[in-house]
Amino acid sequence: MSGELHVFTSAAVNYLPKVRILCRSIRRHHPEAVIHLVLADLRPDWLAVEGEPFDDVIDVAGLGIADWKRWAFGHEIVELATAIKPFALAKLLALPDCRTVLYFDPDIVLFSRVDDILALLARSNLALTPHQTRPETTLEAVLDNEVASLKHGIFNLGFIGVTRSDEGMRFARWWGERTYSLCRADIPNGLFTDQKWVNFAPVFFDGVAIVKSSRHNVATWNLTTRTMTGNFAGGFFIDDEPLGFYHFTGFDSGAHRIMAIKNATRNASVAELIGWYEREIEVADNSPVSRTPWAFGRFSNGTAIEAWQRRLYRDRADLHETFPDPFDSAYLDWCRAEGSSHVGRDGVLRSPLSGATALRLAALAIAPRAGRSLRRRIIRILRAEGMHGILRRLRMRRGRLAP
Repeated sequence: MSGELHVFTSAAVNYLPKVRILCRSIRRHHPEAVIHLVLADLRPDWLAVEGEPFDDVIDVAGLGIADWKRWAFGHEIVELATAIKPFALAKLLALPDCRTVLYFDPDIVLFSRVDDILALLARSNLALTPHQTRPETTLEAVLDNEVASLKHGIFNLGFIGVTRSDEGMRFARWWGERTYSLCRADIPNGLFTDQKWVNFAPVFFDGVAIVKSSRHNVATWNLTTRTMTGNFAGGFFIDDEPLGFYHFTGFDSGAHRIMAIKNATRNASVAELIGWYEREIEVADNSPVSRTPWAFGRFSNGTAIEAWQRRLYRDRADLHETFPDPFDSAYLDWCRAEGSSHVGRDGVLRSPLSGATALRLAALAIAPRAGRSLRRRIIRILRAEGMHGILRRLRMRRGRLAP
């Protein structure tokens, strides 16, 4: 498998119909590219590359991720599909023939070549597309779009381009370190899967190109500041440039159409484009493949895994020792017997300490003399076991510490 340009997407098996739409568009406009499907799933026996618009399939087990099975258990499906992206990136960058790697979300479609991005990457290490490239002009649009970017990340990681360079490979390793431990959809605590981390990229790394051309990564969040014209017969244009790629995010929930109507009212070109994708998806969703169950969605006895059970296992190092295979029903039995006591009605994990007790400990820890031994102990535990060790000890002593 040879080629200087490698392109990949990441999805579970049930997303294969959308993956095919994306990959056919890549093949149409960049026939020179080697296209990889990276599965946030296990590869079924029937999935071959013959007759498919991609050249290669890599599942999560083939990415060289440490302790990958237990690690996968700690993620919901979208978290896993995004967490594996930097590991796939590093794997492709290490290929001897590789010069450039592009990633596209499976709900993106290319409508023309992206040679302008490839030209940027010929003199840069990374290429990123911001959600917005121009300021909004109304408060409503600021709230809808700019505030959403503050929550989810300045750059949309539905696309990223990376050059095979020392800096590009250093970025892939760093990004992988972050997603290995902290690829979480947890906006209240400042995290949004793999995406929010890349806010740091222009600061931590050199040669980061920010793609400001309005023709790329067009989506509902920037239709307020970009003008789409044209049609399928003559081609679509954004601000008089050929449309590069469009991001149909939120299509399954219906949110895409709602926001497109709101942000591009009475735009016939946008309506024609969305109508086309709607018809394509309707055909795709009728495929039996779209009903393929996720390999990591159930315990060994067939019971669906709940989000809180994943979070609890992920955050409790002692559970890793007690239940080395979290998919086994033994962990489910423990969750039913004891685990639910660690979770509130809203599904959020309970704090190991009451607010008053936490304040008392914090005051002690910063006391110049009285807190010296506590600070030393905390540092020793953090170095040896990380934050999991602190939390485990606090839970064990919760009764004694409670006021």
